[in-house]
Amino acid sequence: MIITFAEIDGFKNLSGISFAPDKKYNIIVGENAQGKTNLLEAMWILSGCKSFRGSKEKDYINLYGNRMSAKIKVLDSVREQKIEFDMIKNANKNIVLNGVKQKGTRAIFDVFKCIAFIPDDVEIIKGSPEKRRNFIDMASSQLNPAFVANINKSNVIINQRNALLKLILQNKAKADSLEIWDRQASVVGAEISYMRYGYIKKINEICGKLYNTISGGNELLELEYKSNVYRLSDFDVPIGNDAIEKYYNKMRESADYDIRTGTTHTGVNRDDVIIKINGVSAKDYGSQGQIKSTALVMKMAQAEIFMKKSKDAPVVFLDDVMGELDENRQKFIFDIIRNMQVFLTTPNESAILPEIKGKILRIHGGKLI
Repeated sequence: MIITFAEIDGFKNLSGISFAPDKKYNIIVGENAQGKTNLLEAMWILSGCKSFRGSKEKDYINLYGNRMSAKIKVLDSVREQKIEFDMIKNANKNIVLNGVKQKGTRAIFDVFKCIAFIPDDVEIIKGSPEKRRNFIDMASSQLNPAFVANINKSNVIINQRNALLKLILQNKAKADSLEIWDRQASVVGAEISYMRYGYIKKINEICGKLYNTISGGNELLELEYKSNVYRLSDFDVPIGNDAIEKYYNKMRESADYDIRTGTTHTGVNRDDVIIKINGVSAKDYGSQGQIKSTALVMKMAQAEIFMKKSKDAPVVFLDDVMGELDENRQKFIFDIIRNMQVFLTTPNESAILPEIKGKILRIHGGKLI
């Protein structure tokens, strides 16, 4: 999969951007705050994913502007498709795929697959369980679109259940009214749990091999699913009514506590991924170098899993990370992404490996020069 054309205007500080990318390497060069990351972000949102920087949609539009637009053409193994995202200040956004207006982002999520590695990705290891859940869920969704529907459905159910818990606490609803939401949460939650376990099992195997390479064979990286409901041995049996019933019973056990606190404490919204280096928690005891290497390996493993599953390689965005890596780690990335289209940003192109040759895009003041 490659981006064959990009046109961006009014997205944050970007203005009048239009270019045909190189099918291999695109090196975006510029000083800080000139728009390098904005350019990656503008293309990224056309995948149907939320901003990798956590930007709100209202902030996509330039502070002094009224409208933004981002358009790309994507070529996969079958055909070329055009994705458009337009937004007017204080108005609804418009998403158009091949000339047809879309109701949401689901269609473009299925069309354009990309992976981004940014400095903040170390938070996958150092940050809250939510960071790790989000990484696993997004990566799993790229392989199986049904996962997106399950996550969205689960979020709706948990939000409704939390709202009901608060009403029960205020004596405005009966406690037995929770059962209908617990039944729904159990069906969807069991599906998500088994999907998460399956993906973590895959990525653990690949991460172990990649980390062994990047550490020179001196360290062992392990990822383990920590379900809030199930033991690891439970996943030895395929999902069925017993798994759903176990999830339901677990929710019922915490119902009284949930009512007292007004929030749901049981289920996939409390899962975590345990990341260990040589049997020790990377989050608690990993060095900066180990944490950065772990984040890098997890993203590269995500790309490798996608390539094995799909006929098309994902597009890769590397935001200001190559210059921070030593030559061995750069070569490690280069070996994995050599068959992918890559967009990387840097303030200093001389810091990039000489093997990475492609189109140089210089950006200043939000414009390509």
